[in-house]
Amino acid sequence: MEVKPNFTKDILKIHDIESTVNAICNNLKNDILKVLRRKGGIIGISGGIDSSVTLALAVRALGSDKIKGLMLPERDSSPESLELAKKLADKFHIQYEIEEISDALDGLNCYKRRDEAVKKVFSEYDPLNYKFKIGITPNPLNPSLPAIFNATIIDSRGEKNSKILPLAEYLQIVAASNFKQRTRMSMIYYYAEKMHYAVIGTPNKHEVEQGFFVKHGDGGADVMPIAHLYKTQVYQIARYLDIPQEIIDRTPTTDTYSAEQTQEEFFFQMPFYLMDLLWYAFENNFDAEEVGEVVGMTGKEVQSVFNGFVRKIKTTDYLRMSPIKY
Repeated sequence: MEVKPNFTKDILKIHDIESTVNAICNNLKNDILKVLRRKGGIIGISGGIDSSVTLALAVRALGSDKIKGLMLPERDSSPESLELAKKLADKFHIQYEIEEISDALDGLNCYKRRDEAVKKVFSEYDPLNYKFKIGITPNPLNPSLPAIFNATIIDSRGEKNSKILPLAEYLQIVAASNFKQRTRMSMIYYYAEKMHYAVIGTPNKHEVEQGFFVKHGDGGADVMPIAHLYKTQVYQIARYLDIPQEIIDRTPTTDTYSAEQTQEEFFFQMPFYLMDLLWYAFENNFDAEEVGEVVGMTGKEVQSVFNGFVRKIKTTDYLRMSPIKY
């Protein structure tokens, strides 16, 4: 009978990173060449930690000559994303392409549809003079209830105006913004099919299991080599694989809206190191009081987070479902 370990802050430390990395690489090589029967792999790289680690693993598994990187900026993308993606590609000696997708998004009226919804909330909003983002705030009436989405516009002087987003406008903004991830994935599959390569996805464990991805967008791939890794484990492997320090130090961002926005602000609502520990405890049925003593929270607060995890899983189940077939 397996003995359950004590819950500690180091419970997610990878003790043999070399063996862990080698196992991922061996599986990735086998899956691409033998299971999927493709000649190599395509990865969309953004200068973020997840795509960087995925790229480094893929190069280690297949060699730099069998991996191609795609950079897919659009008008709201941070220039830093492209700069860091180029630095990563050069470090790992892969060929890459840059495909600017703003024209494609204009053709889909992505920006127009989004801005139409924003203007219903902020009559003064003009995309030429304001930056924009959406985020999450805890429910002020009851923290145990689902969080509330808000929108923020920022003028040229840096002055901010935030409002709670009505449901209809929230849904329209998200639906329009999701054109970005779906357009990127369409382009990635173009190159994959052209080269007879597999699409290597970059989501980590939290993104997959909590539903922080776009269905048929960044959730579309042929293989996802880090989908079982907690975010802090991704960082452990990043250091082992010598990912550029600028990428390791960069705050994870959605890079979706014109105003800078962190993943924590938009979706996760807590620091990654804390979320990792709480998610592990949730998955492995640790007592909320025991967990609280370790992470500096009350048992009631921990249980509230656990309840939030359950809610996210249920809310995003449809994202992970295969098509219902009759």
